[in-house]
Parts: sequence; structure tokens; C-alpha cells
Amino acid sequence: MPPIKATSAAGRWRTPGKPVIECSNDPVLGGDPTLHNPEDMLINALSACHILWYLHLAFQSEVVVLGYEDSPVGHGESAPSGVGRFIGATLWPVIRLAAGTDDQAAEAVHGDIHGVCFIARSVNFLVTCEARYLHG
Repeated sequence: MPPIKATSAAGRWRTPGKPVIECSNDPVLGGDPTLHNPEDMLINALSACHILWYLHLAFQSEVVVLGYEDSPVGHGESAPSGVGRFIGATLWPVIRLAAGTDDQAAEAVHGDIHGVCFIARSVNFLVTCEARYLHG
């Protein structure tokens, strides 16, 4: 894997060759609530990695996915000093499957993702998935 060459400037994340992302601190720390913050990006990176691996592994398992939307949630704790950390994350995907697709086969795909997702394998907290399936 090539090295990541991202730089951070006041209010902007820049990665060569990619659009600039306007960013801020967490609103609890006085940041702009309308902009992404590092905590948002971490939880959304977990979700994005899971989605992409799910679509790949579902295709290999002949599970036909017509749509996938997630609403991930990070779970954190704060020490009395105010420092915090993530202690978990829950992914809440709503997955639309082709008519006749077996929900158990679709659910089984999730079990293989944590072993291959670069982001999930890099965090030191539990990532769970509570998927809901729609058909047609």
C-alpha cells in the first residue's frame, strides 16, 4: 500500500488529487456542527469500508443487492478530565435485496467483513452491525 500523503490545514483536509474537505473540531469543543470532524470521518470510514466489502462479498456469494444505506453510530466515553475515546460503533444498514434473496445468506456476508476491512481491523473497539433487509 502506498503511503498516504494527506495534510491538514486550519479548517481543511487536503489529499493530493482529491477534493478538499472542509472540517472543524467536534461541536462539543466549539467546532462548527455543519462541518465534518475527525470523529465523523472515523465512523463514516468504518461504514464505507463495510459497505464496499459487503457489496464485493455479496456479489461473490450471489446475493443480489439493489440498494444499501447506512446510519452508523459511534459510542464513546469521556474521562473526568474530559478526554474521550470510542468504545464501539454500530452500523445500521438498510439493505434492499432482489426479490427471492435469502435474508440468512445476506446476513452471513457480514460475518466475513471484519476479517478483511482495513479500517475495522485498525480500530481497537468493537464494531457491530444491525442490518435490516428489504426486498424488491
